[in-house]
Amino acid sequence: MGCGTCSSGGSKVSGCNNNGGCATGGCNKMNVFDWLSNMDVPVVDKFDIVEVRFKGGHKDFFRNSENLELTTGDAVVVDVPNGHHLGHVSLQGELVRLQMQKKKVKNNEDIKKIYRIAHQKDQEKYEEVKKREMPTLYRARQIIDDLKLDMKLSDVEYQADNSKATFFYSAEDRVDFRELIKLLAGEFRIRVEMRQISLRQEAGRLGGIGSCGRELCCSTWLFDFKSVSTSAARYQNLSLNPSKLSGQCGRLKCCLNYELDTYIDALEDIPKVEKPLLTERGVAKLQKTDIFRKIMWFGYDDENTWFPIDAKRVKEIIKLNKAGKKPSSLQEDNVPVKEEVTINSDLERMDKKYSTSTKKKKRRKGKKRFPKNRNQDRNNKPS
Repeated sequence: MGCGTCSSGGSKVSGCNNNGGCATGGCNKMNVFDWLSNMDVPVVDKFDIVEVRFKGGHKDFFRNSENLELTTGDAVVVDVPNGHHLGHVSLQGELVRLQMQKKKVKNNEDIKKIYRIAHQKDQEKYEEVKKREMPTLYRARQIIDDLKLDMKLSDVEYQADNSKATFFYSAEDRVDFRELIKLLAGEFRIRVEMRQISLRQEAGRLGGIGSCGRELCCSTWLFDFKSVSTSAARYQNLSLNPSKLSGQCGRLKCCLNYELDTYIDALEDIPKVEKPLLTERGVAKLQKTDIFRKIMWFGYDDENTWFPIDAKRVKEIIKLNKAGKKPSSLQEDNVPVKEEVTINSDLERMDKKYSTSTKKKKRRKGKKRFPKNRNQDRNNKPS
């Protein structure tokens, strides 16, 4: 939930104290919930490094050498090479130590420090600087078109002190942008840094709505991109259709990995059917598999009916076929046959439903309607 002005809707503000706030990104977008914030930690042992979030979800670690009383979501002015920048506190405490170990960041002198908590003037100046980003982006794209460079400029980020601008671009091949840097520096009179990003990172910076109807994961909470392969779709019995499996970035959807482990665990009980099953009734081929219910559907060549068979029964039939034996049928002996499902059976049920309804309507139209009170009708006739 968020405040009334938040895109997430609602009227109750959940982002407060150490949970982030709507003014700093809102509703835990790119923020981390500090589940250790309510624990009493000795002041002496308190970890003095803080995680700070910048535009586009970029995060970095800074040392709180001044022992400032910080809360998650506070705007702070931090030290960066050749100037200062403004960011928001996204995480602090012992969780920062764990994040540094995970990302293999050493706790040494290379970590910059936090100057102070941002004042109102700092934030107003930063808002004025941010207004230059869109005009700079449009003008830089025109310069790139004039130079005929094979690259796509997606975003521009100005430093809070208005001394440096970072241009984010994506390209398939290596680009020689030395002439471009000279033109950009002379046009905007600012230090220029070119940073190449992947297509997934580009989609995260631009944002959008996914096929699920929600905001993109990469633009709300996902910042650690893992490789996604087509085998993830095969394990989940998804059709290998590139238009359905690819996201807005043109790559395979990151959400294909979310349930992959669950499917792999469930597939351990599903036997591999490398060839059709042999029975006395005929040859049965695998049509589809219900992984979580552990039911496999088989059909004979000369029939349109599919038979739901339990995975254990399929294993038994495979063992019998390897031994050179054929069971009498797919179902177990002395067990009632499960409900058979015919191809397009749902369509057949709909046809029957509408055919019966149309017949009833025709019967009603064929019936003659008589007045309720015949005597009254006779009295109304002229004599």
